[in-house]
Amino acid sequence: MAHWQADRFRDRIDAGNKLADALSSLRGQHPLILAIPRGGVPIGRIVADRLDGELDVVLVRKIGAPGNPEYAIGAIDESGTAQWSSDARLAGADDRYIKREAAEQLALIRARRQSYGLGQPSIDPAGRTVVVVDDGLATGATMRSALLAVRARKPSRLVCAVPVASPRGLVFVEDVVDDLVYLSAPEHFRAVGQYYVQFPAVDDSEVVRLLMRSPSGSAASAGSEDIQISVDGLLLDGDLQVPKGASGLVIFTHGSGSNRNSPRNRRVAQAMHAKGLATLLFDLLSEEEARNTSARFDIPRLAARLDAAVRWVMTHPHAQSLSIGLFGASTGAAAALVLAARYPMVIKAVVSRGGRPDLAGRAALARVKAPTLLIVGGADSDVVALNRSALSILPCHAELVLVPNATHLFKEEGAMERVEELAISWFRQWLPNRSRGVTTSTDSTRNFPNLAQGDLGQPRPGSPS
Repeated sequence: MAHWQADRFRDRIDAGNKLADALSSLRGQHPLILAIPRGGVPIGRIVADRLDGELDVVLVRKIGAPGNPEYAIGAIDESGTAQWSSDARLAGADDRYIKREAAEQLALIRARRQSYGLGQPSIDPAGRTVVVVDDGLATGATMRSALLAVRARKPSRLVCAVPVASPRGLVFVEDVVDDLVYLSAPEHFRAVGQYYVQFPAVDDSEVVRLLMRSPSGSAASAGSEDIQISVDGLLLDGDLQVPKGASGLVIFTHGSGSNRNSPRNRRVAQAMHAKGLATLLFDLLSEEEARNTSARFDIPRLAARLDAAVRWVMTHPHAQSLSIGLFGASTGAAAALVLAARYPMVIKAVVSRGGRPDLAGRAALARVKAPTLLIVGGADSDVVALNRSALSILPCHAELVLVPNATHLFKEEGAMERVEELAISWFRQWLPNRSRGVTTSTDSTRNFPNLAQGDLGQPRPGSPS
């Protein structure tokens, strides 16, 4: 058992760095860091990076007391195994309450795995040094459940590491681990948040973003970069991921009310990284614009933003040699098809997920040359009809695939996995690997001499076609 005595932490970044210092002896062992979402993930990301380890999540849910959900009386893991504190009955939890709450929390765990797993299996801890981290330890019920779940998968060494813990919580978990590392264990512990100056809630999109930033050397992050695209007097934030040996690049255009942190799009993006596809996710609208409903349906404005992203990609040293595909959702699919019609020599493939291709307009649809896949939830009847109509107009190689029983957001079990499979297969089929000699990065600007004037693949008025 190792600990330092610490005052309040500035925030989770401060706590993560100090915890990494305390775990520095593990550097060189390539440890597996398993974070408990959500608050443990920012800390786990720092620890994994500092120790040259891998980051994954261990999914458990605390079970709160009747009438006081913040007071943990137990926890449940992904296997359905529940751990209960000695206070459960004293807190008024009868058998009916316990059964109901366990079922509800298990359902939430499965939904969270779907959002966080991003189509990838969890990392196997067998035979490895594993560190389970969280931003603090109160009763210890959640951590104990996590540790027992990991212990069952036979790690060679199991470590529990937290910035701050209650003495009672430490006692509750110490028999499960090989080592217990904490920075502070105040005698009069009340709540984890009181030991942080800043302790904001961590949302799901932040968790997915942090999980995407895998340690160097993995396929998911051979090249990872926070970028900004200048357009209309704005700087729009984006995330560029370029796996080593990428065969093409997919630009995501999110739908109405969403942004680059969409858990669904990030899930699809990470599945693409594992198959050798680079991705760019960026905000089509500023925060102020996104609050305006009309702006979300302003297809010319969305197309102009996507146009700027395509130009940015074609001049970026890590991306300019890659063939470009577009993955659009909802209104973003309309913008993608407008760009595909505008630049037939540049956009090589399009995938629409629950999209509104009709909003691109008949004239644009009739000029699309890029092979186009329309994916729609089978239960999303209105959107199915709109996609069938668009399919009848598209002159290119185009297909419509219905995901059985799925609704507009594809929240149903297995629906997003099917979207991933379809999209990845489409882009791998239709994005030519320019890095293998079809087109070089130098050729890219030579083939499009009117880049500055916006003539990417269309003859200028009066020019021979």
